[in-house]
Amino acid sequence: MNEADLARALRDGIIAGAGLDVVAHEPMLADNPLLAAPNCIFTPHIAWASLAARRRLMSIVAANVAAYLSGAPINLVNAQNLS
Repeated sequence: MNEADLARALRDGIIAGAGLDVVAHEPMLADNPLLAAPNCIFTPHIAWASLAARRRLMSIVAANVAAYLSGAPINLVNAQNLS
């Protein structure tokens, strides 16, 4: 995402709010426009860490591996590179 555009959309009321777990430069730079944007919430980069989220993650990983091994991969980012 373009952080400056998101900050502008928040300031102008184009969108009501944003919740972010990651920014373009980590750690966040002091001049990041989102720091002054209204209704912008940052998580401490652990939003995925709940027990339910980790269980779901492991289930998805297992399904991806099983599908790949069976010759029918799923959740592909770039299917053209499969050989």
